[in-house]
Amino acid sequence: MNIENSTALVSGANRGIGLAFVQELLKSGAKKVYAAVRNPNAVAGLADLDPARVEVIALDVTKGDTIKLAASRCDDVTLLINNAGIAKFVGLLGGGDAARDEMETNYFGMLNMVRAFAPVLKQNGGGAMINLGSIASHVNFPVLGSYSASKAAVHSLVQGVRAELAAQGTHVLGVYPGPIDTDMAEPFPMEKTPPAVMVRTVFDALEAGDEDVYPDAMAVELHTGLLADPKAVEKQIGTMLPE
Repeated sequence: MNIENSTALVSGANRGIGLAFVQELLKSGAKKVYAAVRNPNAVAGLADLDPARVEVIALDVTKGDTIKLAASRCDDVTLLINNAGIAKFVGLLGGGDAARDEMETNYFGMLNMVRAFAPVLKQNGGGAMINLGSIASHVNFPVLGSYSASKAAVHSLVQGVRAELAAQGTHVLGVYPGPIDTDMAEPFPMEKTPPAVMVRTVFDALEAGDEDVYPDAMAVELHTGLLADPKAVEKQIGTMLPE
């Protein structure tokens, strides 16, 4: 799928990776971009990126009524970018309600977006969707154990909806980044990839027809290690314990 002349919707578009998606869509010639955020009043400058092409809409992926309204209103979408997500940075044993909150946003939120927008993509010729997972989809990082579990569910979701949507011609791209230089990754003192670099890699993968992309050096290294010796990687990452 070509980004040029597409009509895209980006969830979680107010900052970080979501904002980078909006900016790169505009650079790449998208016809229209729906920038979906929970509170449009808090991001007054977002539409100023290109008033003719950017439309800010209210969308909370944990609230089904806002998803249905967005799908009805944005019925010209050809590219759905499921970016919205949260991370509570807790382990599995002492994380309280974090696991439920992360699953509601990261997994059920994405699932409900896919269900709502699949018919929209179908009526517009199939199109594509980009689903943001994480390299933590593939191996559990105990320091953010419940987040890893929610992203593992996302990885399975990507595979399942890819199979279900193939008949309608919708291309599904799974994205599995490591640390990206956003507010979410701020607690981790390690080398991080700029969001704009990651997004460009993702769009290159989409336009090449790839189904999965590991858009930074750490993700590539871990994925390679998992293919070679998954148990060794599990043991290595398992040393990253919560406080």
